[in-house]
Amino acid sequence: MIERLGLSLLSRVDPERAHGLAISALRAGLGPRGGPLTSDRLRSTLAGLDLPNPVGLAAGFDKNAQALDGLARSAFGFLEVGAATPRPQPGNPKPRLFRLAEDHAAINRFGFNNDGAQAIATRLAQRPRRAVIGLNLGANKDSADRAADFASVLETCGPHVDFATVNVSSPNTEALRDLQGPAALRALLAGVIAARAALPRQIPIFLKIAPDLTDDELAAICEAAQGIDAIIATNTTLARDGLTSPHANEAGGLSGAPLFDRSTRILARLSTMTDLPLIGVGGIASARDAYAKIKAGASAVQLYTALVYAGPSLAADIARGLDRLLARDGFENVAEAVGTDRDAWL
Repeated sequence: MIERLGLSLLSRVDPERAHGLAISALRAGLGPRGGPLTSDRLRSTLAGLDLPNPVGLAAGFDKNAQALDGLARSAFGFLEVGAATPRPQPGNPKPRLFRLAEDHAAINRFGFNNDGAQAIATRLAQRPRRAVIGLNLGANKDSADRAADFASVLETCGPHVDFATVNVSSPNTEALRDLQGPAALRALLAGVIAARAALPRQIPIFLKIAPDLTDDELAAICEAAQGIDAIIATNTTLARDGLTSPHANEAGGLSGAPLFDRSTRILARLSTMTDLPLIGVGGIASARDAYAKIKAGASAVQLYTALVYAGPSLAADIARGLDRLLARDGFENVAEAVGTDRDAWL
């Protein structure tokens, strides 16, 4: 009842302000409690990380690592904060976040607004140790060497996180997606991997890709992605197919329900091209959605936009529901279900 009331009130507030209020509530201890849900069926290993369950929070919700204690008390099996850039930057002009309630979706054009790597590293140094926490790495918009920015953020923040994600797939920083090209990506990842080698702990490195890629582009990324530990599929899309909201034509990346099929097809195709573990993202709003991503080839999943419409209890609902679906189908552990329905998405 309290959560529904809170969601109703926040839905009447400017979306970016509502998001800020949600972060403030978590910092004040008003979010879910009890910690990650787990069971023998849900316990997972992802790129060497031991997860209590495979349901994660995607980057973008807690950009500045301000609500780590509150989020660690939630049901999520792992958390990803950021994206962080070497220097603070304000991002794109407001308004830059739009609810598409009719489509259960959102469009954002934030442009990597964040407090900068040093401020974020200071907060991560005080992180709760009981949670699995990663950082999304980004580049400054006006950087002379964007590839070097990713390594710089890892050097600053890497000692305080359990994994890091190279984000070359945001559509909101001009020409950032060009770094998904094979030569550029190979050079960028080499710099990030060299930076990881200098860390006190060798954390896994993930790569987050766009959903608007051809099979040839996916194959080229797989070939170039040497030395990383997992791929996140996918970021937001530039497509606008079938939307009904008045905000449908706003510039930026589309997330939420309309992204589900597109991102799941990319995930399934990717799973035929690489042996790396995959994290499925895009349009997950229920346990059935999460289960579909897993059966399409994902070892773990992440969500964000659906929280806008369902609230923070959604993570617990998905984890419990996923456990029931696995039990129904006779799987003793979620790893057994990975890729079992891939062909339906190819």
